Amino acid sequence: MNTRTEKSGTTDAGEALSIPGIAGLIRSFIAICTHIPNSLVAFVARFSIAAVFWKSGQTKIQGLSIDIVSGDFTLGWPRLSDSVVALFKEEYRLPLIAPEIAAPMAAFAEHLFPVMILLGLATRMSALALLGMTLTIQIFVYPDAYPTHGTWAAVLLYLMAHGPGRLSLDHWIARRYQLTTEAAAFVVTPGLLVNPGQPGIK
Repeated sequence: MNTRTEKSGTTDAGEALSIPGIAGLIRSFIAICTHIPNSLVAFVARFSIAAVFWKSGQTKIQGLSIDIVSGDFTLGWPRLSDSVVALFKEEYRLPLIAPEIAAPMAAFAEHLFPVMILLGLATRMSALALLGMTLTIQIFVYPDAYPTHGTWAAVLLYLMAHGPGRLSLDHWIARRYQLTTEAAAFVVTPGLLVNPGQPGIK
């Protein structure tokens, strides 16, 4: 009888001690997560979302193919693919914009803004442009693809809220411009409004 009581007491004590131990592990894990550099997160976000739109843009043109991951390079003068305008007439039907205009606009935007985001140049404005494209695709083209578009939107909103990080041209421009215009109250740099008295791009 006493043995059972002692075992039960030992088990209860062990369970009681395990709760603070688990809580400590959780706190330690959270502390480690808070030390993940914003610049690393921003760079991964920039590279990933740029790749999504760049690859989409590449399907709309001929004569130029660049894939830095696979090493596929075909340099030439880009032109619209023969089937793109027809695709915008039949599948990518957009209101108020003629397919002959929408097709080259989409191809141009899907090459320009991904390059700017990858370089970290005018990042917030470029992210806003791609967010507008994402919303357009979600509303008018593929409304059932909201899980994918929601992921894109989350990445783009993160870049708009937190900036491109230190590994970016925006950060370099902001630092250089601040050093030469310290008397100014605010400095406008591509993609960011910078206060010289505060850190500009995280």
